Amino acid sequence: MGRVTERRKVLRIRDGAVSSRPDTLVAEEPLEIRLNGKSLAITMRTPGDDFALAAGFLVSEGVLATASDLQNIVYCAGATGGGPSRSGGAGSGGGSNTYNVVDVKTAPGVKLPDFTLERNVYTSSSCGLCGKASLDAVRTTARWPIADTPALRITPELLASLPDRLRAAQRVFDRTGGLHAAALFTEDGELLDVREDVGRHNAVDKLVGRALQKGDLPLSRTILLVSGRASFELAQKAVMAGVPVLAAVSAPSSLAVDLAAETGLTLVGFLRGSSMNVYAGEDRVALPATAAQG
Repeated sequence: MGRVTERRKVLRIRDGAVSSRPDTLVAEEPLEIRLNGKSLAITMRTPGDDFALAAGFLVSEGVLATASDLQNIVYCAGATGGGPSRSGGAGSGGGSNTYNVVDVKTAPGVKLPDFTLERNVYTSSSCGLCGKASLDAVRTTARWPIADTPALRITPELLASLPDRLRAAQRVFDRTGGLHAAALFTEDGELLDVREDVGRHNAVDKLVGRALQKGDLPLSRTILLVSGRASFELAQKAVMAGVPVLAAVSAPSSLAVDLAAETGLTLVGFLRGSSMNVYAGEDRVALPATAAQG
């Protein structure tokens, strides 16, 4: 399997001085996700937690909801074809295993959404899933309506403390400066899990996939924090995992705000220091009684 980081020689120029030195880069490799033997998606990701990534991706697609929906996940033969994989999956010819192809097998009786049988999509580390069958498919397949979750109230002070906690847990970012991160916190601000990836949507999938494997879905009393912006896809992943609060250190998209307002998701953007914007679901943010709105 590929490494999380790789070393490359670079020419370094600092204040007119030139030197040659190795630099640490985040690894980026394609991962093909197959569903019951059929190719479903290809994503550019940082190797590691591949099974969790695939499981989380399928939660966001409405395929998996509980650990019992999942029979197994195996590595398959790589692009050159091959025999059985190290973990027992069947290949398609003679060749070596690159550990960049996984096959997710659902348990007997799990009904697949129609669109999973009709498309083969490409996802990139920057834009996430491209070419959704329709926004309606996302809005109608949520297993745990966010608006129906038990009351959860968080303070602006707690939200403001989360980015520093996330940053302190980003081990690979410290070495490369090139990774996004996603973290799950309890409603009291306790860090539950953090994942890093070259794609922020992959980092979220790894979190959700690990939660599925541990039987922790829905994540109805958690806060999801992402580095960077909050796209429609990240809002979708939060909703599909039952997360009631999504916070981002940068801006949300208009479609993310629309989805949050429609589903009851609390969406916070520009979470920097003590400042933040609440774009939807403000009823979960406990404001001081003396706070005035301009």
